[in-house]
Amino acid sequence: MTPPLWPAPVASAPVDAVVALPGSKSVTNRALVLAALADGPGYVRRPLRSRDTTLMAAGLRAMGVAVEETAEGDWRVVPAPLRGPARVDVGNAGTVMRFLPPLSTLAEGPIRFEGDPRAYERPLDAVILALRDLGADIDDGGTGRLPMTVRGTGGLRGGIVEIDASSSSQFVSALLLSGARFANGVEVRHVGTSVPSTPHIEMTVAMLRAAGVRVDHAEPDVWRVAPGPIAARDIVVEPDLSNAAPFMAAALVAGGTVTIRDWPRETTQPGDWLRDLFTRMGGSCEFTAEGLRFTGTGEVHGIDADLHDVGELTPTIAAVAALADSPSTLTGIAHLRMHETDRLAALAKEINNLGGDVTDTADGLEIRPRPLRAGAFQTYDDHRIATAAAVIGLVVPGVEVENIATTAKTLPDFPLLWSALLGQAAGPEAATAS
Repeated sequence: MTPPLWPAPVASAPVDAVVALPGSKSVTNRALVLAALADGPGYVRRPLRSRDTTLMAAGLRAMGVAVEETAEGDWRVVPAPLRGPARVDVGNAGTVMRFLPPLSTLAEGPIRFEGDPRAYERPLDAVILALRDLGADIDDGGTGRLPMTVRGTGGLRGGIVEIDASSSSQFVSALLLSGARFANGVEVRHVGTSVPSTPHIEMTVAMLRAAGVRVDHAEPDVWRVAPGPIAARDIVVEPDLSNAAPFMAAALVAGGTVTIRDWPRETTQPGDWLRDLFTRMGGSCEFTAEGLRFTGTGEVHGIDADLHDVGELTPTIAAVAALADSPSTLTGIAHLRMHETDRLAALAKEINNLGGDVTDTADGLEIRPRPLRAGAFQTYDDHRIATAAAVIGLVVPGVEVENIATTAKTLPDFPLLWSALLGQAAGPEAATAS
């Protein structure tokens, strides 16, 4: 059944809102894995509740870990000996399909990994080959992709492994997160071109160290995790700063002010780059007692930016660039072809269908602003394509977004938040979500 088209709201006035974003998907799913491998019960406080995180929790439960919801909406995680047989549905979540196979090598019994059709197209070979080199028994039918079965034996030898992580930083994080529980720890040596989205690896390392794990990253492209316990903790999840992108973009393209509540002064989240990127495109920001206040005038400037380390911000940056007063060139993001969809091809096609002039290059996008017109905007089941379309719809009447519900992957209740942001459902405070 074809999802209904969602008429993107048009901003009739400058925005003025305070937005409390749900928790970070990246932090939530890393916290769940570390809690499942810890030396005692722990809590994940203020977690993101979305499809990706509920899939992660369900996968852990399938292997014997207790993930219990508290009255306050937190998750209490009680580790237990991992076991099979079990079936794990990864959906189309990169963190689930890449973080759980290393953990499953520690289980007694077979763990079957399946998912959405798109998940079977996304690369997993680097993780599979690395785990085999470290002693794992994996049946992937020779494809290097899902579906596959990990035949766990209750432990993994571990040791030194070379891996090409040039298509995804998640390949490195996947091995590091479980590495302390391998008999010999793990030493991951990246071979290949540069690793994209390195802030996500920095996030993984920081969270491991906070749990008492010894991680050595003194040598470039080499990460060493010593074997040992992972301390049980209470982890408070930061707001998902990447999800701030469309809300800040609203102030940029429509004018006005948006305050993102509880923006951390120091963070490893790639979304923190938005402060610099959107300032370069015409906005301004300042920290306040409430969070980060971002202000725009409605005048948007083009940008030349290497987004290699923060590729997930590309869809919103591209949407804003299509509304700018000068051309933009976005580079370093060839790896986005293997995300939820080929994001580069999708953005070029959909913006051009509205009358834009976007070229999909070998490693990015060239965007030459032109007046845009009404039309349907396909999302390809990609949450960030959907929110990018909503940004364009703020100033282009008649944009209709296909399958806006896909935003639930990381941003539940997006349509309600978006309408509230514009004051179309209630006052500015209605844009607040917990």
